[in-house]
Amino acid sequence: MTHDPQYPQETGHTPSPAWRRVTRGEPRWASTAAVIAVVVIQLTLPARLAAHPRWLMPTVELALLVALVVGNPHRIERDSRPLRFLELGLALVIGGANAYSAVRLVTGLIRGTETAAAGALLLIGGGIWLTNMVIFALLYWELDRGGPAARAQGERDVPDFLFVQMQSPELAPPRWEPAFFDYFYLSFTNSTAFSPTDVMPITRWAKALMLAQSAVSLLTVVLVVARAVNILG
Repeated sequence: MTHDPQYPQETGHTPSPAWRRVTRGEPRWASTAAVIAVVVIQLTLPARLAAHPRWLMPTVELALLVALVVGNPHRIERDSRPLRFLELGLALVIGGANAYSAVRLVTGLIRGTETAAAGALLLIGGGIWLTNMVIFALLYWELDRGGPAARAQGERDVPDFLFVQMQSPELAPPRWEPAFFDYFYLSFTNSTAFSPTDVMPITRWAKALMLAQSAVSLLTVVLVVARAVNILG
């Protein structure tokens, strides 16, 4: 029987879980698909809510994404300071564009100048809310234990986010380690419950990010839904 050297056999002691040792980097496609979805959402927002020129932010985001794909085309295993700057820069650029749209929407709702029909308003608010969820998923994914490449190298033992599989490794598959979808799930539950569910923030920066996301999500949902109900009424 062949043996995969990345996953050592037991030699009288329990091996370390996959998230604490060197493993193959996770596939690139999930985070890439999320960024492309965000660009599509940005291009469908009304012109009054988009930064101008309208093509600028999506073009910058796609350029950064292409550079990251070139650096790690299939699996995210190569780590370097320039790549880290590009990764965080992409999340911040998307965040800046979405913050602009959110501020414009909230300002219009408060002043009563946002005249979109209820259905259109819910779609607009939902697009901004979904983009915000992807942004924080990218930030959690990029910052937890140094990012995906550092996690693949097993460089840090202390997690910033404590997943259930880390607390009860006997209930998890032997090769489990957090990937982009796990952080997307974390971002989704924090956006809907406005609090941690089954993933606990450990470090202060993780708690601060989750607090900020909950606040933005709550503000967006409350204002958009309240205005839509008022229009329908």
